[in-house]
Amino acid sequence: MSTEAPWIVNVPEFVELDIGESLTSRTETLSSFRELGPPDLCHIVKTPSRPGTARDSASYHYVSGVDASSSASIAIYLNSLIQSLDGPSGWFSGGSGWKVRGGSYCCFNAFSRVDLRVEVKIPGGVEAYVVDLRGERHEPTPEIWLETYLSAHLRAILYSDDPNYRLAGYRKLDPMPKPEDEERFLQACEELFPKGWQLGSDPEIQVATLVSNHLASGILKYFGDSGRMARAANLFEKIAEAERRKHGEKVGSEVDSLTARAYLGMNEEVLAIRTLNRALTASPQSWPLLHVQVDFLRSKGRGDWATTLARQAVECAPSEFVTWAKLTECLIEAGEHEAALLTLNSCPMFTYNERDLHRMPTPARTHLPVKKWIIDANVIDDESSRDNEADITLLRLPAPSLRGTFARAYELLTRLCHQIGWDELLKKRSSVFVMEEEYRMQKAVSEGGGASSDADDDASVRGVAPSTAADSDQQQQQQHPPLSPSIPTIKISTDSDHEREQLRAAGLPGINGGEPGIEKPQQAHENAAASAVAAEEREREKEGGEGKPETHVSAKGGLSFNDKKLCERWLDNLMLVLYEDLRVLTIYKAERSHFRAQQMQYRKTGTEWEILGDLCVRLHNKEDAKEAYQRCLDAKFSAKAYSRLLEIFAGEGDTQRALAMAIRLAAYHHRWYTEMVYPGAVASNLFKLVRTEGAAKLNNTLLSLNLPPQLLKTLQAYLEWAETFRVEGAEY
Repeated sequence: MSTEAPWIVNVPEFVELDIGESLTSRTETLSSFRELGPPDLCHIVKTPSRPGTARDSASYHYVSGVDASSSASIAIYLNSLIQSLDGPSGWFSGGSGWKVRGGSYCCFNAFSRVDLRVEVKIPGGVEAYVVDLRGERHEPTPEIWLETYLSAHLRAILYSDDPNYRLAGYRKLDPMPKPEDEERFLQACEELFPKGWQLGSDPEIQVATLVSNHLASGILKYFGDSGRMARAANLFEKIAEAERRKHGEKVGSEVDSLTARAYLGMNEEVLAIRTLNRALTASPQSWPLLHVQVDFLRSKGRGDWATTLARQAVECAPSEFVTWAKLTECLIEAGEHEAALLTLNSCPMFTYNERDLHRMPTPARTHLPVKKWIIDANVIDDESSRDNEADITLLRLPAPSLRGTFARAYELLTRLCHQIGWDELLKKRSSVFVMEEEYRMQKAVSEGGGASSDADDDASVRGVAPSTAADSDQQQQQQHPPLSPSIPTIKISTDSDHEREQLRAAGLPGINGGEPGIEKPQQAHENAAASAVAAEEREREKEGGEGKPETHVSAKGGLSFNDKKLCERWLDNLMLVLYEDLRVLTIYKAERSHFRAQQMQYRKTGTEWEILGDLCVRLHNKEDAKEAYQRCLDAKFSAKAYSRLLEIFAGEGDTQRALAMAIRLAAYHHRWYTEMVYPGAVASNLFKLVRTEGAAKLNNTLLSLNLPPQLLKTLQAYLEWAETFRVEGAEY
């Protein structure tokens, strides 16, 4: 008999050094879970059939999609693991090898902030209990079971394709494999919807509300990605009527914003407008209702009306980032670029909280098995260290590290830059924000022209001195609401000597002086200089000054000095991030053009092509991004590149290429234990093709590719799901 415990077939496992240390670690970190919580934890204890021949062994893995509505349903999952123990070991195997002594399943209840645990002992029975934030045990109630069930399903939905939530050994199963399971999910949503605000909300939402929370987002994502918004509309109608009966018309009208959004997703515009009309009559100052109107008007080409409503939404909720962001979008589309830049500068920024994760001890061993059919299909290539190498300048790009409101603000800034160009963006920036040169000129005028350059430099330093900074901060708070308390510091790469040498050798223009379209923006210390001016003006007013100082008017026809605003530090940082992205993109395009002109092959590693593809996506260069991702796949296997290309080809209706991407991506997901069909990126993009081409055509195309049987079955499972749940296009 082997002295090492056998593995569970096709299930990831982390072997513990001390039995139960993962459960202890989870108990200690319960108080750190802020929102939906981590994935479920499954813990298995194995023991040798003959006592004394070897030590007991314990392992664990993460899982989502398990039915957590009762102890019996969880025990079924644990029993399936016991039956999958590798080798001839088992409870009825005649005493050879190993057997499972027991198991534990942990599922976090995001509503009540407790951990529900089910222990299975063999021989013995099943015990369920609740562990609170203090580590104390309690008996579970029916309400706790319902909340835990819904929490588990929301995690399975929202974490299914979240790029910010990657976890090794994370097994993802179908949360709702049958229509009956979906009905139970809808009933749980209807019952617990009033408690949805307890779950938290997306990073762009400051305060979770009845309609802006993870529960509402999960419902919209689940039904929206499959194009079945009719189910969501029926659910929201029931909830709205129930809220009207309990709390009045105003509360029910808030839920109508979700109902109207679902109707628009169904292309039932008349019903959506009627719902909005009734809801706005009862609650005219509801920004979610106004935003639904804004999106509808933008889709109809009435940007002027949409902008007016977006301004009204900002007045209704000035402390919410999403209202300012929506107004910025409308202003960019309307061509009011200066106003868009000022509005973006006024956005309240929030600190980004990372997803809830475990802090586990280092495992003694790790087992990440690969299914045999995936190896036989030969559609996933092994990664080599050469493919993962990349230039340090590309690896140090700061934009990929942006999260939450900062990532959203950067997206808006790149849209503005893509529309008007970098040079024009700098002109708009200098026309609405105080620049350092203007500060020096204004200071010289205010002091009668006798100030020296040394005094100007000292004034810049005084701008960040404690006393002056306090006064300037007080004045700024009177003009604008306070923003995020924590401003991210973004480091910009300056290692460009190697790039200059490469460009010089290739006969290309240099980085700093040879790029006609890029000029580096002034640094963020302009804010300190401008703050010094504001503080000095306040001092003169307090001393009974003789009126306002002389106004400096820009020669370019911009705003006067006193009418300009101070650019927020985070927006200055984002301008530097944008400059760095544009600089690298310009170098890439110049090199590519040079090599094409010389009829030479342009070589880069797979990782470099992947980073360049992401860069082109950020800067809204779709065709360049497509080319970069395809070059990346020529060099190495990249799940990100396959996912991006699948989204692009599905949007373009390119069935053949989209299916080629989906085949590789589906195999990759199964390799890393994502065994769920829906929700997920592959399913949502294939359903786009189902709605336009029909399921029968896709199935025939798959049959014509002569795929290995198990791989073909994996792809056909998406079409079977579409037929079972009646996705549009599945019947033809």
